[in-house]
Amino acid sequence: MARYDSSSAEILVFTFKEGLLSAVAHDLKLKATKFTLEVEGDSAKLELEAGSLRVVSAMKDGVAQPSAIPSSKFAEVEKNAFSDVLEVKRYPLISFTTTIVTDTAVVGKLTLHGQTHEVRGRRSGQTAEFQFDQRTFGIKPYSAMLGALKVKPELTVKVKLS
Repeated sequence: MARYDSSSAEILVFTFKEGLLSAVAHDLKLKATKFTLEVEGDSAKLELEAGSLRVVSAMKDGVAQPSAIPSSKFAEVEKNAFSDVLEVKRYPLISFTTTIVTDTAVVGKLTLHGQTHEVRGRRSGQTAEFQFDQRTFGIKPYSAMLGALKVKPELTVKVKLS
């Protein structure tokens, strides 16, 4: 069995902005810093500490924009994600267990925010990419300024083994 963590694998979460004030907001790239991923043959099991997600950078058209948001604002974004969106005190762990793995697809059960649902992703070599709607898991996407600034319900998660 192969065992991975943040030193040998990467888990990235991408959020996307919307709303009336989206022009002044930023898409974000976050990185999980505390997780274990065990892989044996075609099966995998992931456990990730929800409070370990850290802002890496703002994104624009899929390209990192490191200077678009001052790093001093990262803690505020993370605090909002932990308390208002993920509710990490109540739901500290995120887990995923594969049910099907092929050369081009990964299917499994994702437990997030206390709910478990099937998610499907694309696979290419050592990388898998998933897109899902956080509302499926009972998560209300972040919004501010009476909804003029919002995070889209759909997220993208990329998992890459080294």
